[in-house]
Amino acid sequence: MSQAADILAGATAGDRRLLARAITLLEARNHPMGASLTHAAVRRRNGPGAPHVVGLTGPPGAGKSTFVDAWIAAARNRGERVAVVAVDPSSPFSGGAILGDRIRMERHTGDDGVYIRSLSSRGHLGGLSGATSEVVDLLDAAGFDRVLVETVGVGQSELGVMEVADTVVVVLTPESGDAVQAMKAGLLEIADVFVVNKADRPGADRLARELERSVALDEDAGWVQPVFPCVAVEARGIDAVIDAADRHLAWLCDAGRAGWVDRRGEGRVRLCLDLVCDLTRAAAAEGLRRDGLDAAVRAGTVSPRDAAQRLGEPWTR
Repeated sequence: MSQAADILAGATAGDRRLLARAITLLEARNHPMGASLTHAAVRRRNGPGAPHVVGLTGPPGAGKSTFVDAWIAAARNRGERVAVVAVDPSSPFSGGAILGDRIRMERHTGDDGVYIRSLSSRGHLGGLSGATSEVVDLLDAAGFDRVLVETVGVGQSELGVMEVADTVVVVLTPESGDAVQAMKAGLLEIADVFVVNKADRPGADRLARELERSVALDEDAGWVQPVFPCVAVEARGIDAVIDAADRHLAWLCDAGRAGWVDRRGEGRVRLCLDLVCDLTRAAAAEGLRRDGLDAAVRAGTVSPRDAAQRLGEPWTR
């Protein structure tokens, strides 16, 4: 077997060091690792259910990481093996994750039933890292029962989580504004479950009522999004949200399966296009250096547009 196949075999067999190495290679768009994963036994390729992939999104400051921390504890009490993919904003210099949400979940670091990994968004739109879907497939192959994907929380660019997660939980707070603001951000369209976090603060009941009225307007919805008040820092209301997510998964396995298939299909197309963009960008960067255009563009003797036109000529004929 190739080195990538060896690493993947060890990662899916429970070697955490190799699991971390495999994720790093997927983030780096390592082709042998990606090709090996294509042939791995990924359960969710055949349908929803194993593992249950839950996306958690919402505006910055909504308490998503605290909510995820409480969810991990509740899931472990239920005997589930849990993996967390926390997508962070990236450093403009190193490209690495700069928030490190694992710090907020450090009480779980000694638990062999929990695996937490931060990914850098690297400027990727949709609130996710470009490698998220492949990392989720890897965690699937590694046998986790529940995979929690926490988005970067960029506000109006969260649609990517729909194509990765089975169930999308949108976390809002009274401070994040009313239901109209949630609609403007597109959060009503992507949510399967709503959480009003920090529900002990003024305005929480009003926000919950507004969300419930907004959801009720969609009479043709096959799944009506429930709204739950929570206080994540006290783990209050977490079990009700998990139960609702489980009911949504059961719905996906039955009446909602066609929608799940469509979303997963969109996710595969997005991954394909992302990979093409990465490969094309790398090839263009090499072309700049090979043709001497890099120095010319830096010096201003060739315009960026003219250089791009010359590099792109083989694809634009």
